[in-house]
Amino acid sequence: MREVYLYDSLKAGKRKFEPIVKDEVSIYYCGPTVYNFVHIGNIRPVLTFDLLTRVLSEIGYKVHCISNYTDIDDKIISKALESNKSEKEVSDFYIKAYEDCLTKLNCLPLEDHPRVSNYIPQIVEFISTIMSNGFAYKGEDGDIYFDVTKDPNYGEISKIDIQDLISGARIETKADKRSPSDFALWKNTADEGVKFETVLGKGRPGWHTECVVMINSHFKKSTIDIHGGGFDLKFPHHENENAQQYAYKHAELANYWMHVGFINMGDEKMSKSLGNIVLAKDAIDKYGANAIRYFFYTTSYRSPLSYTPELLEKASSEVDRYVLALKKLEAKAGFLNVKFNAELDELAYERFMNYLADDLSSANAISEIEAQVKKANILLRTSNLDLTQASKVYNTLNKFFDIFGFKYEKVVLSDEDKEHYALYQKYRMEKDYEKSDIYRKLLIERGLI
Repeated sequence: MREVYLYDSLKAGKRKFEPIVKDEVSIYYCGPTVYNFVHIGNIRPVLTFDLLTRVLSEIGYKVHCISNYTDIDDKIISKALESNKSEKEVSDFYIKAYEDCLTKLNCLPLEDHPRVSNYIPQIVEFISTIMSNGFAYKGEDGDIYFDVTKDPNYGEISKIDIQDLISGARIETKADKRSPSDFALWKNTADEGVKFETVLGKGRPGWHTECVVMINSHFKKSTIDIHGGGFDLKFPHHENENAQQYAYKHAELANYWMHVGFINMGDEKMSKSLGNIVLAKDAIDKYGANAIRYFFYTTSYRSPLSYTPELLEKASSEVDRYVLALKKLEAKAGFLNVKFNAELDELAYERFMNYLADDLSSANAISEIEAQVKKANILLRTSNLDLTQASKVYNTLNKFFDIFGFKYEKVVLSDEDKEHYALYQKYRMEKDYEKSDIYRKLLIERGLI
């Protein structure tokens, strides 16, 4: 099995990946709160974990990857009240819109997409156990809070000192909380939003509890291999999730914590609250799925990435160039009535996979795609086709496309295409360039030569 190295936020460094179960990987990344259309910043973690899944699968691991839908949230309730719809109608609509984006982006299907609303009994049991273990308490208003001072490791993921939290920085304060750093596990509420009648009271769960419960319910073990999401989730969300697992099972929630960098608009993080967003569905429609993937993969997933229309236009043209090289190779083989064999450029494949196994160094892996495209274009300049070399380039490019998740429709030559190519070659050999150019232009328009 090829060695894989991943940057782990908990250890603040790159670590060799060692799975809990031999040859298998358990991955959970935090999904959207479904009250609006996702923007391209929300999509970056999705495509990061899609690439990770593809790489680990290619190496030989059986990957179990899930991502949740938060379909119980104050923002969903507000949207439902504004639009005179139920919370379920709102969440169903935006889940469908999100999944349409995933399909267009050629994302691999996940093992599961759990919804919070389907896990209320498990959440109630989880919170009850944490209270029994002495890590949570009920406030005067009936809300249940987690006492962060009971977790000796609190702050280890985000590297934040609990004393800084108690000073009030970034933390909401409420009269019945013992400390401003404590967070809600269950909210008793009399508002118009969805509520559940439980032994904890009539209310709904706090955001930080949901993911832990769904991880435990799906994977049925105390610790999974990899947990991740956007960089903004490191604190407080992932810190609070890990603290709850310590309280529930006295265990770390994950062995590796992966966090994906922000997408910036100018000097600011892209976010709905700032109103500086580009919706994923609009970007996909305008630039294409391959361009979105390429744009993200030109930079380390951990680094911030600035969005500009010019960068997306460039990404689109670059990937179109890769696709065109593949298309021309297929077309030429079809015109010459030859078939590619199954050989790969093994050295290029090794370099490509070694880059990706090194904490998804996708920018370096792109250099191997570039090298194969260059080889393809050299081969295409000859009248005949070196089938051995062309097969290696064609198969290697296809393999790289598959791992990067680039979409590509294979060429199907029509009888007219073949006739045009035959006439193009005939007139070219006869040095009747005026006529040959007529058919040359037709073939170029089709992207076949």
